[in-house]
Amino acid sequence: MLMKPLQMHINFKTGEFNPNDRTNIRKLSDMKGMFSDSRAEQQILAKEDPIIYSFRERVLPEESGHLQLAVTSINPGRIGQEYFMTKGHYHQRPDTSEVYLGLEGEGWLLMQTEKGDFASLIINPGVLAYIPAYWGHRMVNTGSTPFVFFAVYPGDAGHNYGDIERTGFVRILVEQDGRPSLLNNPRWKK
Repeated sequence: MLMKPLQMHINFKTGEFNPNDRTNIRKLSDMKGMFSDSRAEQQILAKEDPIIYSFRERVLPEESGHLQLAVTSINPGRIGQEYFMTKGHYHQRPDTSEVYLGLEGEGWLLMQTEKGDFASLIINPGVLAYIPAYWGHRMVNTGSTPFVFFAVYPGDAGHNYGDIERTGFVRILVEQDGRPSLLNNPRWKK
């Protein structure tokens, strides 16, 4: 079936995406065990279940030749000293890439290969980041306001969250002396 051209509107400040077919919300309980400070995680969950991030999507064909489009908004906050972040993922088709464009707020893009190669980029409004094939990736909000970014990736890329849930990321981003600092993740496993 031939798809017709379409257009969408993005509110850069809020991440509203119209038309929006699906909004997904990730609370702390959805990310249990992904933050390095499990004690802080348990203390917060005993009182509340904060929204860490949400992402809005337009449902498009998940097949070769198409592109997936999404806008993510990560709330400001920390679990212990570690900043709020996305779950992070590799692609099910590891030979696919992704592009992120910062729209509002400030954050970092953390990337790693399965072998443990690591890279990071600071993302602000107007910064476009290219994530090459074979690199897992996660975004982190280092600011005091929501961090909003736009993503484009191949329709058939798919998401592999399980490997990141199992191994963690090579490095974690924490606040030290009032600013972001990368530390080796003691829980990372090859």
